[in-house]
Parts: sequence; C-alpha cells; structure tokens
Amino acid sequence: MRDFLRLLRRFVPPYKKYLGLNILMTVLSGLLTLVSFGAIVPILNVLFKIETPETHGYMPLNWDTFSIDSFKEVLQNNLNTFIVDATQAHGATYILIILGLFLIITTIFRTAAMYFALYFMIPLRTGVVRDIRNKINDKIISLPLAFFSEERKGDILARISGDVNEVENSIMSSLDMLFKDPIYIILYLMGMLLISWQLTLFVFVMLPIAGYIMGQIGKKLKRKSFEGQQQWGGLMSQIEETLGGLRIIKAFNAERKIEERFHKINEQFRQTTVRIFRRQQLAHPMSELLGTVTVAIVLWYGGTLILSENSPIDAPSFMYYLTIFYMIINPAKDLSKSVYSIQKGLASMERVDKILMAESNITDPTHPKPIQFNEQVDYNDVWFKYKENWVLKGVNLTISKGKTVALVGQSGSGKSTMVDLLPRFYDVEKGNITIDGTDIRAAKVHDVRQLMGIVNQEAILFNDTFFNNIAFGVANATMEDVVAAAKVANAYEFIIATDDGFGTNIGDRGCKLSGGQRQRLSIARAVLKNPPILILDEATSALDTESERLVQDALEKLMQNRTTIIIAHRLSTIRNADLICVVHEGEIVERGTHDELMTLNGYYSRLCAMQSV
Repeated sequence: MRDFLRLLRRFVPPYKKYLGLNILMTVLSGLLTLVSFGAIVPILNVLFKIETPETHGYMPLNWDTFSIDSFKEVLQNNLNTFIVDATQAHGATYILIILGLFLIITTIFRTAAMYFALYFMIPLRTGVVRDIRNKINDKIISLPLAFFSEERKGDILARISGDVNEVENSIMSSLDMLFKDPIYIILYLMGMLLISWQLTLFVFVMLPIAGYIMGQIGKKLKRKSFEGQQQWGGLMSQIEETLGGLRIIKAFNAERKIEERFHKINEQFRQTTVRIFRRQQLAHPMSELLGTVTVAIVLWYGGTLILSENSPIDAPSFMYYLTIFYMIINPAKDLSKSVYSIQKGLASMERVDKILMAESNITDPTHPKPIQFNEQVDYNDVWFKYKENWVLKGVNLTISKGKTVALVGQSGSGKSTMVDLLPRFYDVEKGNITIDGTDIRAAKVHDVRQLMGIVNQEAILFNDTFFNNIAFGVANATMEDVVAAAKVANAYEFIIATDDGFGTNIGDRGCKLSGGQRQRLSIARAVLKNPPILILDEATSALDTESERLVQDALEKLMQNRTTIIIAHRLSTIRNADLICVVHEGEIVERGTHDELMTLNGYYSRLCAMQSV
C-alpha cells in the first residue's frame, strides 16, 4: 500500500484540479442514484396497494432538534402525505406517472454526473502517461554511457512502452479504488443504514472478509507480473538485435538459430502470461461468488426481520434496500479488479524506476567555474576502470592549442577511453583532466562539451532532413551557414542532387546514404559547430578508397587552425600529426613524431611494418 500511495504522490498532484472535479461528480452521481431509486418504495406501495401509514400533513424540519432519525421521519411522512393527497385527487395511475418521470429526470442528472466524472479523469490519465514517458526520455538522455553498457536497448524500449501502459492502467484503477468505488460504497452504505442498521451490519462483516481474500490473490499476481515484464523486455531485446543484425544473420545462414531462440523466449513469455491472465480472471468469479453468498445471507436475515412481529422494515423498503445493496456489488467487483491491476502496475513501476531512480555520477558542481580553451589540455596521472579492470593506468599527456595529437595502438588498449573522458562521457577514477588549468569536473558539463566536436567511426545520424542533421545542436543556424558547412565537408554536391536538396529526409540512421556520404554529413555537422577541440575516432577506417579521399580532404579542412585528437588504425592518415602517442594496455608507452618513433624501432615501428606504411 505504501508503494501505491507513493506512486500517486509522484504523478497525480499536477492534476489535482481534475481529480477534485472527478470526486465532486462522483459524489453527486452516488447521491442521485440513491434519490432516483428511492422512487421504488412508493411505486411498490401503489402497485401492490399497500396501505400507506397514517400521515400528519407536511412537516418542516426542526433544525434545533435535528438528527438522522428525525430527518428520516419527516422525509417519510412528507412523501407519504404527497402520495396520499395525489392518489385521492388524481388516482393511482397519475402518481405512477409522476414517480416514473421523477425516476427518469434524476437518472438523466445521475448519468450526466457519471459522464463528467469520466470527462475530468481523461486529462489526468493522458497527462500522467505523458509525464512518465517524458521523465523516462529525459532520464535516458541525462544518464551516463556507463548505465547503458549494463542495459539492453530492447528492454529499455519495453519499459517505455509496455511498462508505462501498465502503470497508466494501475494509476487509473487505483484512483477508482481510492475515490470512485469507495465513495459509491460509502454513500450506498449510508443509505442502507438509514433503511435498516441491523441488515447493514452483515455487509460490514462480509465486505472485509471478501477484500482480504482478494488481496491475498493479488499479492501473488504482482510477483508473476514482474517476471512477465522482465521476459517481455527480453523479447523486445531479441527483436531489436535481429533487426540490427539481419545482414549477418542471412550471411551466416543463421535464420534457423535466431528463429529457435526467439520461439523459446516467446514461449516462456506466453506461459508466464497464461498464469498471469488466469489469476487475473479469477477476480470476477471470486467476487461474483462472494457477492452471491452475501446477498443470500442478506435475503435470509431480511426475510426473518420482515416476518417477525414489530418488524423494523417493511417489504417495499426491503426491496429498496436490496436494490442499493446490489448496486454496491459492482463497485466492490471493480475494487477487486483494481487490486489486481495495481499489483501488475507496481511490478511494472519497479522496472520503470530502474531508469527513473538511476543515479548519474556525471553531474554539474554546486558552484561551477567558467571554462575556456586558450592554451592546453592536460591529462594528469589519469586512472580509469570498467568494473574491476583498470583500462587506463597513470596517463599523462599535454595537448597544446592548435596541435594535432594522434593515439594509436591495438584494440582494447585504452585509446577510445582516453577521448571519452575528455567530454565527460565517463569520469576519471584517479587524477584529473584540465583545460587551461581548470578541472573539467569543476565546470558545467554543457560548457565542457561546447568546446568539442566529435566525428565517430560510425556516423550517427537521425531520421530527419539534411538541414536538421547538419544543424543538429546548433541554435539559430541559417541555411547559408548549413550550405557553407556542407561545402567544406564535400557534402554539398550529393545533397543538392537529391529531390528536395537540404529538405530531403535521409532515412533511419541515414540508411538512404552511402558510408562516405554519412561520414561527410557528420563532418559538416562538426564544421557548423566550429569547436576549438576536435575529436576524430577512426573517422575513415570503414570507407572505400574514393570515399576515404573525399572524407580525408574534408577532415583536413576541418582540422585547420584547430586542436585535434585523432584515434587511428590506418597509420597512413596520421603521419603528419604533431604528436603520436602509442597506447598499450592502458599506458602511453611511446610518444613523438612519426620520424622520431620510427627511429626508436619499438611498438610504433612494428605497427607500421604490419600495415606496410
């Protein structure tokens, strides 16, 4: 229950106005229900020609001696007086028409109140879902890259889709449970108490017993629901991996293996879902059974009261009582269903909270320092590890402004980790990185990254136009600026050759473009940002010779008068670097120009020999 209330406190407060209006309409609907069905008693009196008790004329309420009993007595006497007078003056048929019209009119107002209760709930429901998805998306963007090395993309997609929908249903059911259903039940019980407190005692005894039974079943459902959502995440991850690796799957004739793996996971999810749905469907027959048992007890006890001497209740009032009691059954059933839905929703919320409650260690300091790049970048005894394995061990490096520094070495030596630490994709474990003497952790993350532009081995593009991909992250970019950047990156010609030029959509991840075109587009994006520090992470390693020539030309234009850090496997591309650092097992083992390193006849010369430079 505490988890459930915490869920409401987190997401419902912005919509308390709509919730208040919903509660008001629900109370009005419940009161009108009691009033409208109150016409049953006089209708039965007229139809069965039951003698109306003696009346004393129309009696006003005495507020000085007001009580529930006095209010009930005055109400019954005035109603009986009206029926007697109307029957004597116009006949029984006339009074039936009046009572029928009264029933219709009150029902119109009652159903209108029910509609408006739902009407005011819709903005709350849609708003909560929007807020949760916004929070997840914003959290995903703010979390460090380290978080996603432990999570599968497909599972994250499952949380933002299926789990959020489940939480939505849970919140709506919980609001019904907390407000609508209890309001109806309380109002109906008050009406039943007014008619016969003796009969109502049975209801007070039976409902808690029924609620306890349903609650015990609901607890088991939460455990199964959590397991089911975990399996759904695995299924989504499998689909995401299949879509991303279709080329390899087909090339290695592995279709059958992927099919079998998917079928196995899908069958496990189906079996769990079957158990969840079977347990969930138990709510209706259980509530039906418990409701029938309660009705049978009430019928038995009510019948004994009517048949006894000096009966506290007559037959028409007992019928009205049964009508009200029957109306309690539906809210009680909804209450039991809500318990199930809440348990499923809480299981989903646990998975969503793994994202929402994740803590980011890449944060802005309380009192950030301004940061500018005018002189140099320094790596000072930098250590870093993934989990338990040290990837960088005491790295020291100075990169002066306007210089080109290349990092070379075997795969896994720590080159990419070194450049990932500079824009604070990760934070160092020991030591520090400074720009003009200012620790990058002492400045705002935004200010640090504003100094840098990155061109990766795999061009990361978005399903948008050429213009928006080049202008990505640059506010108020004009068409002239974008065109100029495209020309520097040797991308202008192939862009204007498309149907809509810079307004052409490039497809998912730039799927409509070749590898060289995608890379030149990402270079144009870096050109437009015009950063003082440029990071090139194997920007030409996956290209053919012609594309590499065009991309290399674009990179040379981009690197002019700029501080550049290059990670390269093709050593021919970094011969003219001002400083080449050889990274081996997390340490810089050699540094110097190409000619200086060749004379050492060490790691670098062996790498060059292997590539026949």
